[in-house]
Amino acid sequence: MSARLNYALLGLAALIVIAPLALTPDAQFGGTDDAARDAVAAANPSYVPWAEPLWEPPGKEVESLLFALQAAIGAGLVGYAIGRRHGRGER
Repeated sequence: MSARLNYALLGLAALIVIAPLALTPDAQFGGTDDAARDAVAAANPSYVPWAEPLWEPPGKEVESLLFALQAAIGAGLVGYAIGRRHGRGER
């Protein structure tokens, strides 16, 4: 790929990330867990959860850290697999 195409793709990725934040400055970005809990409560107010988490992180920061760590490990594994597969083709 040319450098020009790389810069265009990088700019497009930045635009995709920044656009929702710029277009909706007062929005509350909540998680799907909260939305699902609210939807279940609205559909069936007498619902009682039948399972509890084995462990809950002590704070939102720890939860975010674990999520980022999980994403980094997954990206590393995908990158390793792609690199290994690409390396096999050049031998």
